[in-house]
Amino acid sequence: MALKKVIKLLVPPIFLKLRRKKKVKAQTPITIKKKDKITDPNTQNLELYWDPEYAKVLDEWGKDSTWNEIQLLLSTCKGKVLDIACGTGITIEILSKFKNLDLYGFDISELLIEKAIERNIQKHKLKVADATVSNYSENEFDYSYSIGSLEHFTEDGIDKFIEQSAIITKKAAFHMIPVSRSNEDEGWMTTVQSFFNNSEDWWKLKFQAHFSEVFAVPSKWEDDISFGRWFICVHKY
Repeated sequence: MALKKVIKLLVPPIFLKLRRKKKVKAQTPITIKKKDKITDPNTQNLELYWDPEYAKVLDEWGKDSTWNEIQLLLSTCKGKVLDIACGTGITIEILSKFKNLDLYGFDISELLIEKAIERNIQKHKLKVADATVSNYSENEFDYSYSIGSLEHFTEDGIDKFIEQSAIITKKAAFHMIPVSRSNEDEGWMTTVQSFFNNSEDWWKLKFQAHFSEVFAVPSKWEDDISFGRWFICVHKY
């Protein structure tokens, strides 16, 4: 599949502020077509994560928004940091300028982890794993983050993902997720990928079940049906 076709198709949340033509203004949101809602999702669409063309898309999409934002969130932090669902490792590479951060990552796709290794990210700091059963130790990381991943899990998977993040993170976790423009719980949407497009309050309750304090902060990312939100999840002892 040609890269342009992949870019045209990939229009669920998050993964699409992509390669723009020069005549398009940088902040123009991607127009997406709203698809059917499935009220009881049981499976994820995972096939794309083994597509080499999709890997190229992941190297582009966050340039104008989330990659800048995660740098601001972590620039003054110090310690061991985990990129949950790290994809091709582009965010780890960007954050490597901050010498106080000891960066690790994992992803469910062997292909994407191989791409991360090709970036010269140390192999022993990467692994193939499922975010719902990542098998890291309790409080192993000072900080963790995910960008545009959590919304693609089933509801049971979301709960396990957040629980795992809370267990392995000592201080704070940062999760970037789309929330519905309508501020309604619109449920499980299906475009090329499947994802939840729910309200900020719906997501906040999910995080509050596992973290002492949760703050929602707007992201610059947006599309036709969603706004980006960073959920800053803090452990207080």
